[in-house]
Amino acid sequence: MDFFVPRSWADALAAKAEHPAAVPLAGGTDVMVELNFDRLRPDALLDLSRVEELQDWGHDNGALRVGAGVSYTRVIDELGKLVPALAMASRTVGSPQIRNRGTVGGNLGSASPAGDAHPPLLATGASVEVASVRGSRVVPVEEFFTGPKRHVLEPDELIYAFVVRPAAGPQQFSKVGTRNAMVIAVASFALALDPEKRSVGTGIGSAAPTPLRAKPAEEFLEGELASGALWDAPRPLPERLVAHFSELVASAASPIDDVRGTAAYRRRALAVMARRALGWAWSEYQRS
Repeated sequence: MDFFVPRSWADALAAKAEHPAAVPLAGGTDVMVELNFDRLRPDALLDLSRVEELQDWGHDNGALRVGAGVSYTRVIDELGKLVPALAMASRTVGSPQIRNRGTVGGNLGSASPAGDAHPPLLATGASVEVASVRGSRVVPVEEFFTGPKRHVLEPDELIYAFVVRPAAGPQQFSKVGTRNAMVIAVASFALALDPEKRSVGTGIGSAAPTPLRAKPAEEFLEGELASGALWDAPRPLPERLVAHFSELVASAASPIDDVRGTAAYRRRALAVMARRALGWAWSEYQRS
């Protein structure tokens, strides 16, 4: 097995162009598991952990551009107030050691339906910046995933960063697993309220072949909040509104039965998480 360790982004892109089959390695928290269980035997690994350009984040025309090499720990510590749902999700990832090594870019690259970072990125309308020696392009997160552990990246492309607007309103993330920590999600859900745009964002994980949004639920809640003038004069939400929103979230999923849970349980869990997330987010909005 060949092992490439570029020190710059330009060198990383050149190496990927020359060796398209090389598997990118960031924190290694997914790739090393595949290697250890002999489920992956690539001809080459491309270690991106020493590429400084991937470790940076900053503001860009009102948005945040966060390098693919920024760890979950840094998301929590440095970006928690700017992207609260993603920070909440980051706190549920593995152990402190895993959070120190694992990256959001690596989570996107693995494209698992159960990836913890995916629902918050979907709910907040994030995009993924990818590049090759041929140039760069920006892909909305909801268009990035094409199937279980599959994405739109061309063989010579690498993930450079994700781009997301700082939170304009309350955000929430919930995850159900077989225990409280160091566990793959049985189902997960993220919610983002944006009072400035009068919009609602959702993200569902581990309940379909790819992470996805619950668009009917978003449209329903946006319509109800607008017709009831609730954005400008927030008051407790009617029970029938909350119940129907949670039902729409659950119905947007297409889960399966597997060793971690049944399809029916996942739908039920999503309904409960959606109800609670909306309650928490709306209470925060009322207080603000």
